[in-house]
Amino acid sequence: MKNILLLLMAILILGCSSISVFTDHDSGVDFSKYKTFAYFKPGIDKVEISDLDKRRILKAIDIQMAQKSMLKSELPDLLVSINTTAKEKVYVNNINNGFWGWGWNPWMWGPNQNTVSSRTEGVLYIDLIDAKTKQLVWQGKGKGGISEYTKNRDERIGIFVAEILKNYPPEAAL
Repeated sequence: MKNILLLLMAILILGCSSISVFTDHDSGVDFSKYKTFAYFKPGIDKVEISDLDKRRILKAIDIQMAQKSMLKSELPDLLVSINTTAKEKVYVNNINNGFWGWGWNPWMWGPNQNTVSSRTEGVLYIDLIDAKTKQLVWQGKGKGGISEYTKNRDERIGIFVAEILKNYPPEAAL
């Protein structure tokens, strides 16, 4: 019973705030040769988010790469860089309360109601660069909502990163 409850909670958390993921890679690259990684500091320094969120993202990447048996190294095979973008999405809902032709007083018209809401949609890019050739070999992009008011930011960012890196290495390389 407890497992079912945990599963339902996980589905609700993930279902309420979905993450759209897209990945691309160089099909001519043998991904099995990559065993180590390091962060591409110049790329990460340019990202315009809080240092706290940067650390959350990098920590989540560390966890995911370790699960893929990738080790951090001073002499890496891959360089990891991140980038982010954000857009404010505005939604306008028009509710027409007009009635005509049916029921009591069939020609009655009600007022139109408009509701406006907004949501920030963020995009996180994770780039994997071949350390020798300095060529981009894999890119993951996750799009979804995360608010600066989100209570469990570590968890939410961890889920975001896990969803993106779920597709690394590409199927052809396995």
